[in-house]
Amino acid sequence: RVCRDYANREGYTVIGEYIDRAKSARNANRDDFQRMIADSEKRLFDVVLVYKLDRFSRDRYDTLYYKKLLKNNGVRVVSATEYISPGSDGIVVESMLVGYAEYYSAELSEKIHRGQKENALQGKNNGGGVPLGYVLDSTTQTLKVDPITAPLVVEIYERFIAGETLRSIADDFNARGIKTSTGTTFNKNSFHHILRNRKYIGEYRLCQRICSIAFKNASKKTEKHRLIQKQKRLNSF
Repeated sequence: RVCRDYANREGYTVIGEYIDRAKSARNANRDDFQRMIADSEKRLFDVVLVYKLDRFSRDRYDTLYYKKLLKNNGVRVVSATEYISPGSDGIVVESMLVGYAEYYSAELSEKIHRGQKENALQGKNNGGGVPLGYVLDSTTQTLKVDPITAPLVVEIYERFIAGETLRSIADDFNARGIKTSTGTTFNKNSFHHILRNRKYIGEYRLCQRICSIAFKNASKKTEKHRLIQKQKRLNSF
């Protein structure tokens, strides 16, 4: 709306929109952004109007590179909310705006990572799905062993180590009406993450140990199976 109001005031004719929703401007590999760059070569427009310069890019080098490409195609980048004079002082203002946008993005990333590390040190969950055999304590935000589903995890490890195939285990679980942590039926791929999830040996501090020895053995067997299959594929050539 802000961009359209600006366009109306300045007498611009809007011929299209390029929108990358929920995509970070720190990365130039955005579908509509790249489509805009490609379209500029067709000389379809002479102005790219953005809400703020940080919506164009939050990377100084990307900003310079893509603005240069647009300029070569006869296109200017205009901010609807930031006045940048066309004179020499505008170069300084734009450089400050672009630099601050990159700084803000980098600082925010650092704060997020610092918060995630602190959560881990305090034994708190950092998001993502809750593995089978655990429940999330809504008060402490830590993973707790689920007495109902934890035995299933132990069973999976024990049966796999004993030599039973993942397909056989999946068929048995489905026949018993057992569901995955996401509420779906089991297939052989359902067990890959379980057998490799190191939360089951407590490497992530908020986790408790369910079957640490079994996990290590199962993990080695899974890796050995993968290497055997890889060798078979190589021998088939």
